[in-house]
Amino acid sequence: MAKRKPTTPGEILQEEYLTPLGLTQKELADHIDYDVKVINRLINGRTGVTAPFALKLAAALNTSPEFWLNAQKAVDIYEASKSFKFSAPLLVLGQTSYSQVGYANLG
Repeated sequence: MAKRKPTTPGEILQEEYLTPLGLTQKELADHIDYDVKVINRLINGRTGVTAPFALKLAAALNTSPEFWLNAQKAVDIYEASKSFKFSAPLLVLGQTSYSQVGYANLG
């Protein structure tokens, strides 16, 4: 699994929104009624996007909350996969694939 690290929501926020719009972190924080420290931590990769935060960013920047949460999810999965120990797929009832298992056989 040699995927590159996903772009973080903070990098997206800074490079695609704040810089082009000429906005400071403080101006965004004031606009969405958030502490500037939270914006700064997001941009610097020290915190992630939560659902309430995604809603505020989406409303302020004319995006969707899913845009911010999907970016966060990609980072979270990437980070988790770095320490995840992969194992063989689970075999159910001696079958080699989940799709081969009939639901009638499970009960």
